[in-house]
Amino acid sequence: MVTFLLAIDIFRGGFLGFPRSLQFFALCVKIFVEAKKCFLLGIHPLPENDAAAVNLKEVIHMQERKGVVTMKGNPLTLVGPELKVGDKAPNFIVVDTAMAPKSLKDYEGKIKVLSVTPSLDTPVCDLQATWFNEDTAELGDVYVLNVSMDLPFALKRYCAAKGFDKVATLSDHREASFGTAYGVLLKELRLLARAVFVVDRDDVIRYIEVVPEATNSIDYDKLLEAVKALA
Repeated sequence: MVTFLLAIDIFRGGFLGFPRSLQFFALCVKIFVEAKKCFLLGIHPLPENDAAAVNLKEVIHMQERKGVVTMKGNPLTLVGPELKVGDKAPNFIVVDTAMAPKSLKDYEGKIKVLSVTPSLDTPVCDLQATWFNEDTAELGDVYVLNVSMDLPFALKRYCAAKGFDKVATLSDHREASFGTAYGVLLKELRLLARAVFVVDRDDVIRYIEVVPEATNSIDYDKLLEAVKALA
């Protein structure tokens, strides 16, 4: 609003006695700086009815949590709420390997394991995704969704090379919709923390693990117990 009022004053004949050209130049600089801030935050214009649209004020004031996770011993900041068992699972908008949007609602009425990885191009993340793809039979009638910040093109190559057909590999790279909704967005890296969420058929969270050190593995035994309890 302030920027808009300054523009009106400039074109009406000046502001604070400075030449109109200098004032207009200052206004352009201000607009550029604000636009750059939005770019660095990963905020892009979206239609008002887009489910992934994020209010700028909400992003700026979004909850941040320190001291929860590290990456190779370096402390990082988690962005988003701290979800708890019993919470309703938030919806999200991500894209699959074909660039098609996917959300929690696409798996309505199913038990879901949300496997969250920083990047499948790393050994621990590769092991996590491979375990789910090879051992989904042990999990029963469960949908496994692997979510990362990897680009859809990279995920498509990865799945083709690994022969994945039982795990849905999804990308949160566009708006960090999943990361901010589930409180696992790493602010400093714009990657997702290693985590796993088990969501029941009513979209209620029944199990959560956010791994304190992102280079470590999830607890597979406890995860299996949580999933089997819902069968």
